[in-house]
Amino acid sequence: MESGPSSPPPTLSDPLDAFPQRSLEAGDITVLVLYFLFVLAVGLWSTVKTKRDTVKGYFLAGGDMMWWPVGASLFASNIGSGHFVGLAGSGAAVGISVAAYEFIGLFSVLILAWIFLPIYIAGQVTTMPEYLRKRFGGNRIPTTLAVLYLFIYIFTKISVDMYAGAIFIQQSLHLDLYLATTGLLAITALYTITGGLAAVIYTDALQTVIMLVGALTLMGYSFAAVGGLEGLTEKYFTALASNRSENSSCGLPREDAFHIFRDPLTSDLPWPGILFGMSMPSLWYWCTDQVIVQRSLAAKSLSHAKGGSLMAAYLKVLPLFMMVFPGMVSRVLFPDQVACADPDICQKVCGNPSGCSDIAYPKLVLEILPTGLRGLMIAVMVAALMSSLTSIFNSASTIFTMDLWNRVRPRASEQELMIVGRVFVLLLVLGSILWIPVIQASQGGQLFIYIQSISSYLQPPVAVVFILGCFWKRANEKGAFWGLIWGLLLGLIRLLLDFIYPQPRCDQRDERPSVVKDVHYLYFSMVLSAVTLLVMSAVSWATQPPSKEMVSRLTWFTRHDAVIQKAQGPPASALPPVLSQSGTAEAGGSGIQLDIVLEDKPKMHSGDVTPKKSRALRAFLWLCGMGGQGQAQPPSTAGPSIASLEEKPWVKTVLDISLVACVSCGVFLWGYFA
Repeated sequence: MESGPSSPPPTLSDPLDAFPQRSLEAGDITVLVLYFLFVLAVGLWSTVKTKRDTVKGYFLAGGDMMWWPVGASLFASNIGSGHFVGLAGSGAAVGISVAAYEFIGLFSVLILAWIFLPIYIAGQVTTMPEYLRKRFGGNRIPTTLAVLYLFIYIFTKISVDMYAGAIFIQQSLHLDLYLATTGLLAITALYTITGGLAAVIYTDALQTVIMLVGALTLMGYSFAAVGGLEGLTEKYFTALASNRSENSSCGLPREDAFHIFRDPLTSDLPWPGILFGMSMPSLWYWCTDQVIVQRSLAAKSLSHAKGGSLMAAYLKVLPLFMMVFPGMVSRVLFPDQVACADPDICQKVCGNPSGCSDIAYPKLVLEILPTGLRGLMIAVMVAALMSSLTSIFNSASTIFTMDLWNRVRPRASEQELMIVGRVFVLLLVLGSILWIPVIQASQGGQLFIYIQSISSYLQPPVAVVFILGCFWKRANEKGAFWGLIWGLLLGLIRLLLDFIYPQPRCDQRDERPSVVKDVHYLYFSMVLSAVTLLVMSAVSWATQPPSKEMVSRLTWFTRHDAVIQKAQGPPASALPPVLSQSGTAEAGGSGIQLDIVLEDKPKMHSGDVTPKKSRALRAFLWLCGMGGQGQAQPPSTAGPSIASLEEKPWVKTVLDISLVACVSCGVFLWGYFA
């Protein structure tokens, strides 16, 4: 069977047959160089332009973001190279069902702006563990959450994006994997460390434009190659590898490939699991994940945050057309490689006996695009990798600095927090490079499904704790803690079982235990949510209700309460910002922090007469956003950027009408493709 253009004679015995050994031409290299220069220019411009010498300036972009960079950053942070490789790969393997994740995300990002964000703003929080500390008190829940978030970032975000980006870099540029990823990470770390969240958001906006232009161009070429959506619908079901065994069902396209809702018992994504099991990880990601919420909190007002969410929601419609359908086109055009069914041949084609669907998108880029556009698409993949990594680096740094370091060193000065945040980004970059061989060793047949299954075991308990904390005033610390622990224990047990008993290949007998084989990961997500809900409710009812301070302005029903004044410390007007900087909700902590600020002030002034700093030290301080005057200023407040829930009536009306239109669009898409 023919498998696309055959300039070099195709030989399946050659492991590099999936990607012809063509070097990038001058046009492609020019586009790539221009892209890197442009991104660096934008990153450094935003570094110079924004106020990054305070905790608020570095971690919340100074609270000065308009709706369009917020929306673009929400989308770019979500769509990493793992999406391009994973969504297209799942599309090639099983059809459009995987787009359900994107359509549910459309609703979840709107729920964030209209329901969860007003609660976070009223509670004046800057990180998600900080919200739980204020809502429930104590340190065990926020500390558990901070560690869990960092674990999830490393195992389902940094690692997967690195692997997906590595596929592209290795096959398209023919560069040494470590050299290429180290260079990429060096560029991303440069503006993430120096510029903070503002640099990340502005470069994300640029990356979004590049991603959309490149991916929509490739979509056009893809549909033209198969005769549009109609042609794809006909040809997809005949896209079989010539080397598959006739008496085996392996490698056959699914009959329900063009439906999102599938059989509840025998399908790859059962429809009850999509509706209920998928919702919890989606709510966790869009409404309680630091990476996403931090971008919304950086908006200059609640209206701008809502506008950003609306923009991101509309953009979430596109992955089905930009990634899933092109992945299916790739299977039609190159069935011998993308749809390979024989484990030995798959091993030779892409080094993975489970299947080669993950090469669908890179294959399409390198085969059907002309010079120049090929360089643009490689820039798109690099943009996707860089935008998601910078977002994760900045948010992980925020959590580590504000929720873990601040617990260990509650008297840390503002300068110390700024340096710790930047050093932690550097450590994450080094960890990412060291993690590459682990990803290469444990790559899965369908990358996107690997991410989602891990998410379904760890995220539902956290989502339930946040939902009950926001909407049930009776929920208390003991209930939240034990609900979380039971949910996470069950999730970790299932996660370990999945690693001990990996899914067998199509040609192998399934001898896994029943709890792994028969309980789909989306159904298990529903079980985890139910267990967490029951334990948290029962323990909360059986123990003392939370105090008024832990409920006021921290739930949906109390978000408009008057601010409770603390009995101790200096004037109340200074309290909320200091609360946010110290990351604590206790009255005593507030007073201590204020005392530190007042004590530090004269010390810093007395230090003004120190000898002139060396050039190296001045350069280092500038890099950390503390050039020149950083030491002469007392620690500034690190309060949330959006101070009020008020909106102009006409703006609120326009946004609400837009919300109805966006939800209607989402419902139509569900109805059309389900």
